[in-house]
Amino acid sequence: MTDDECITIEHITSATLKMSAIDKHDALGIGCGEESTSSPSNGFTLNANTINIHKHVAHVACMPTERNAMEYNMNHKRRGLALIFNHEFFDIPSLESRKGTNADCEKLKKAFKKLDFEVTDHKDCKLRELLEWIEKAATHDHSDNDCIAIAILSHGEQGYLYAKDVMYKIDTIWHYFTAVTCPTLAGKPKLFFIQACRGDRLDPGIKLQKTETDGDGLSISSMSYKIPIHADFLISYSTIPGFYSWRNTSNGSWFIQSLVEELNTHGKEYDILTLLTFVNQRVAMDYESCVPTRPIMDQQKQIPCITSMLTRILRFSDKSKNCNR
Repeated sequence: MTDDECITIEHITSATLKMSAIDKHDALGIGCGEESTSSPSNGFTLNANTINIHKHVAHVACMPTERNAMEYNMNHKRRGLALIFNHEFFDIPSLESRKGTNADCEKLKKAFKKLDFEVTDHKDCKLRELLEWIEKAATHDHSDNDCIAIAILSHGEQGYLYAKDVMYKIDTIWHYFTAVTCPTLAGKPKLFFIQACRGDRLDPGIKLQKTETDGDGLSISSMSYKIPIHADFLISYSTIPGFYSWRNTSNGSWFIQSLVEELNTHGKEYDILTLLTFVNQRVAMDYESCVPTRPIMDQQKQIPCITSMLTRILRFSDKSKNCNR
């Protein structure tokens, strides 16, 4: 990377939010309650009782893929929805604007469209607005869709992301799409891409040097089967827990740049975990911070993190050739 590249981190803040004192393990020393968060700037409170999740009573859902199939059925009429929540400006005074995020958003929109997703982007949503869009997507009939993809580009810290006005836990979002709450996505991939900090630690990396070394079941088929309600999720984070996530103020974040490059180059060739492994490689090998005026921030590295509950291989097959349902 050149010295004239302007690199910034995804900002970390000790949020001045009223929280439950149940859990105080946050790296910044603030209380991280499981039940509620509130912002003094707008009086908004989020807790388990006030989140209005559209609930379905569903113990039986349509089988989108045969029980022992190795790959997900990606031959539905449509690929599915892709929602991008792009946060640049915030009402919280301690949060800086996220320069470069619009470049991320535009590149990601084009990459998702190339994979046949129906893409919508939502700019600077307050939490209530964000949850309305999420609930609308969760109550959508996905019967003819292969999957769903959701990308969130924002500030973050230990276990939390920021809407325009307040922080929230990531599981607030994906709980809308479990097999019980969104039965038409049961057994289908639910993909989340999170570009945000997850802490304030830095990774200086380590130099590897080449050295010389010596030496050169029984399958059971059934017409129906039962799956866990949290199966078939994949959450791809820009960094590992506790660490910074880097963003170029002109070109966008390291993670989204790498993700888009892999989706555009190999999106219909490799399976998703292979793609994300090469995203990890791009971020790990091709990027290093260049902030010579702030030595502590200079020459730092980053590694994305994948949390997968997928139960099959996911490959974005070409819809023009495999649109059978």
